[in-house]
Amino acid sequence: MSKHVSDIEKEGAFYRKKLLLSMIIPGIFVFLMWLVKIIEVLFGIDLSRLGIYPLSVQGLPGILFSPFIHADFTHLFNNSIPLFFLSIALFYFYSEVALKVFIWTFFLTGLLVWFAGREAWHIGASGLVYGLASFLFFSGIIRRYFRLVALSLLIVFLYGSMVWGLFPGVYKNVSWESHMLGFFSGVVLSVWYRNQGPQRPVYEWMDEEVEEGENGKMGEEERLRDEEIKGQINIT
Repeated sequence: MSKHVSDIEKEGAFYRKKLLLSMIIPGIFVFLMWLVKIIEVLFGIDLSRLGIYPLSVQGLPGILFSPFIHADFTHLFNNSIPLFFLSIALFYFYSEVALKVFIWTFFLTGLLVWFAGREAWHIGASGLVYGLASFLFFSGIIRRYFRLVALSLLIVFLYGSMVWGLFPGVYKNVSWESHMLGFFSGVVLSVWYRNQGPQRPVYEWMDEEVEEGENGKMGEEERLRDEEIKGQINIT
């Protein structure tokens, strides 16, 4: 009994440690977002010109810097909460590929916005938010692993209303291109990394038991048939 309890405690400690490790990169990223906004307010500067301006040399640095720049604290807060929790889910459930997915979503979304966005300054981390939500949703469906499918359904429940941000004109002064292209990036990455990371378990022992059961049944039928044949033989 004590050994069983000890195993449970070890398992619980493992998952707690994994959760804490999953919070490191999301925590650092969100901290940097808030640090940039605080610096803007304290020194009275506007860093929106470090955003993405499509098809412009001046807008190229925005591919790297735009997710850290926000219009105001409301904009920052609305991006911080979903980004933090979606990133934790990514690093917890997809730890093998999480860093690659996060980096690719970051740069791919920014690059696509630079190529296809409207002529305006695009700032904020919402494209990254849409990319992570899209990856988590479609990756769970593609892998057909019940735990990841459950995560996909949770994403829909919590952030399903985000779908309206994909369409132009729904929200005023919002970069719907970042939302749409981030969403697209997540879909592409969920397909690209479908064979890496957690996979649906295959229970081979079930097939072995079925095979053994079928062999045993066939052996029993042969024995009964032999006995029946022997019973029909008359020795003369």
